[in-house]
Amino acid sequence: MTFAGALATLSLMMAQPTDQPPAEQPVLQIEQGVLAGQADEAVASFKNIPYAAPPVAERRWRPPGAAPHWEGQRDASTYGPLCIQATPQGDPGVGPLPMSEDCLNLNVWRPTDVSAPAPVMVWIHGGGLVNGSGTAALYDGAPLARQGMVVVTLNYRLGRLGFFDHPALAAERPADEPAGNYGLMDVIAALNWVKTNISAFGGDPTNVTVFGESAGGAIVTRLMISPPARGLFERAIVQSGLGRELQTPLDRRGAYDLPSARERGEVWAHGHNLVTAADLRAAPVEQLLTPAPVFANGDLTLIDGRIVPTTIEAAFRAGRQSPTPLIIGTNSAEFWWMKPTDRNGYGMIDDDMTWLERAMITAAYGGEANFDRAFMTDAVFSEPARRLARLHAAAGHDAYLYRFDISSPDNPEPHGGATHAIERPYVFGTLPLLPYPVRDADREASAAMMGYWTTFARSGDPNGVGRPAWPRISGEDTRLMWFRNDGPEAAPVPESARLDLLELFRGRPHIVSKAVRTSN
Repeated sequence: MTFAGALATLSLMMAQPTDQPPAEQPVLQIEQGVLAGQADEAVASFKNIPYAAPPVAERRWRPPGAAPHWEGQRDASTYGPLCIQATPQGDPGVGPLPMSEDCLNLNVWRPTDVSAPAPVMVWIHGGGLVNGSGTAALYDGAPLARQGMVVVTLNYRLGRLGFFDHPALAAERPADEPAGNYGLMDVIAALNWVKTNISAFGGDPTNVTVFGESAGGAIVTRLMISPPARGLFERAIVQSGLGRELQTPLDRRGAYDLPSARERGEVWAHGHNLVTAADLRAAPVEQLLTPAPVFANGDLTLIDGRIVPTTIEAAFRAGRQSPTPLIIGTNSAEFWWMKPTDRNGYGMIDDDMTWLERAMITAAYGGEANFDRAFMTDAVFSEPARRLARLHAAAGHDAYLYRFDISSPDNPEPHGGATHAIERPYVFGTLPLLPYPVRDADREASAAMMGYWTTFARSGDPNGVGRPAWPRISGEDTRLMWFRNDGPEAAPVPESARLDLLELFRGRPHIVSKAVRTSN
C-alpha cells in the first residue's frame, strides 16, 4: 500500500495560506531547560525533546540514562531523527528522515487555551519493533489536542538495538542491571519523563493514558505487567496488540524448544565476526539490520525477568497486571493475506494441533478456504484480545472490547474487512492520509472513535452523551463495541463459537478431551 499521493495532498493542504494571523511562538521551562515550540490558534506543539541520554557508543545496549540539560532556548519546532531501521518504503507510520542511533526524543501537543490540568495520552507506535516512529504525519497529535488532550508521541530503540542480548554483553554488565528489552526500557523512561514534566505543558501527571497499535499495543500489554512501569499510567488502550505472541526467554530455551535471546544473539554476531562486547558496540548500525530480526518468530519479544517477568497471558491469568481500566480490540480482517501454512512464528500456531483438533476447527470456519482466510486474524488478534479482556474483568478491573470493521469500497485491497493498522487515522483524526477518498462514514467513524478514546482518557469509561453505550466486559457473556460503516453499536462478539474453540486449543489440555468433559 502506498500513501504517497495522500501525503502529497495533505502537504499541499497544509501549505495553503490562511486568514489567521501567525500565533506567538510558545516558550516554556521544563526541568532540562527552555523549549521554543510552534502554535496555531488552537494547538501548541513542542518536538524533538530528549527524554534520555543518547544510547550511543558505550551506552549501546545499556538502560536509558538521564535526560540531557541545555543552556538557552532549545528549538522544539521540528521533529528529531527516527530510530535506526531499514530504509522506509512508503510506510505511513514511519515519518520523515533522517535516522540516527541518537533518537530518544518525544513530541508534545497541547491546547493553547488549557486552563485546568488536561488528560494526557501517550502514543506508542507499531511497526513490528523494527520500524516506525512517533514523528509520522499519521500520528499528528493536533486533532486530539483540539479535543482537550495533551498528546505525547515518542521514539524508542528498534530491532537489535532495542531488543537483543549476547553472552559478551551479559558477562560485562552488573548483576542487577536489566537487559534485553532496551526499547521497552526507553518507553518506561519516557513515561517517567511525562510524570516529571507534563504539568509544564498543562497536562495532568495523575491522569495518563498509554495507547498503542500492533507492536505498540504489545508494548502496552507489557507495560501492564512490568513492575518498573507500575504507577506510570492510569489507563491503557491496546489496538491490535496481540496477546499470545511467541515470547523468548533471555537466557534459556523457550516454547517449541526455540533458542534463547542470548543464543540467537550469539549466532547472529558469529555470522558477522563480532565476538566481544567492544566488537558489538563498535559495529556499524547498518550491520545490525542484516538479516532483519522478526517479531513473529520471537526474535524481539523477550522475557527478561525484570522488565517483562513472564508471558502476557500468564500474567493476566494470575491477576498480576496493572489494575488500570483497559480498552482492547482488533480489526475484522487483520492478516487477511497470511495463511496458517506460512513459514513464520504465526504459522507455528496450528502446528501442534492433532488431526482431530484441526478438523474440528476447520469445520467451525465452514471449510478450508475460510480457515485459510480468517484463522490468522482470529488466532493472532481476536481470540487473544477477548481472552485478555475477560481475564482483566475477572480480576475485578474495568475492560472494554471493540472490533473495528470500517471498510471503504474504494480500498483496492481484496481484504473483505478492516485490514491491520487501518484504524490509526480514525483514532488520530488524520483521515486525509487514507489512500482513497474519505467518505462521510469515515468522518463519522473517526469522530466516534476519537470521542470514545478521549472520554476514556478523561475518566476511565469511554461512554458519553450522544453515543451508543459501550458495555463493560462482564463474565463470559462478552459484548463489544462494533465500529461499522453504518455506525458503532454494542453487539455480541462476532464468530464467538470459533473463538471458543481456539481458546480451548490455545489453553490446552487438548480441546477434544475438554469438549467431551463439558458435554457430559
